Amino acid sequence: MSSRKNFNTSKVPRMTEVFPQAVITDNFIFISGTTGFDPVTGKLSESFEDQARQAFANIKIILEEPGSNMSKIVKTTVWMVTGNDFSIVNKIYTEFFPDNAPARSTPQVMPFPAGILISVECIAQI
Repeated sequence: MSSRKNFNTSKVPRMTEVFPQAVITDNFIFISGTTGFDPVTGKLSESFEDQARQAFANIKIILEEPGSNMSKIVKTTVWMVTGNDFSIVNKIYTEFFPDNAPARSTPQVMPFPAGILISVECIAQI
């Protein structure tokens, strides 16, 4: 029988209490949409590039606490408010995934609340 548990870390700001930052099941961790709020200041930059980099940094933090890491990500979905920022996302993607980048989807969405310009979700192995 498979196990399933919700996972949250206080090291990254939670967007809501309605759903967890992640769900761990068997050998996988499913990370909910993660934004670029700075864990130290609790603030969000107005820069798309800063938000994107921080979103991936936040995912890294969430993954490491239960024993995973960025190299174990197999799939990402990058939700962007604008469709003009692919070059920025690609640049940051290569920073966080210099070798063996995971599969990725990058849909454009309607504006998020609170000035959020990007949200990233992923699936990783534990």
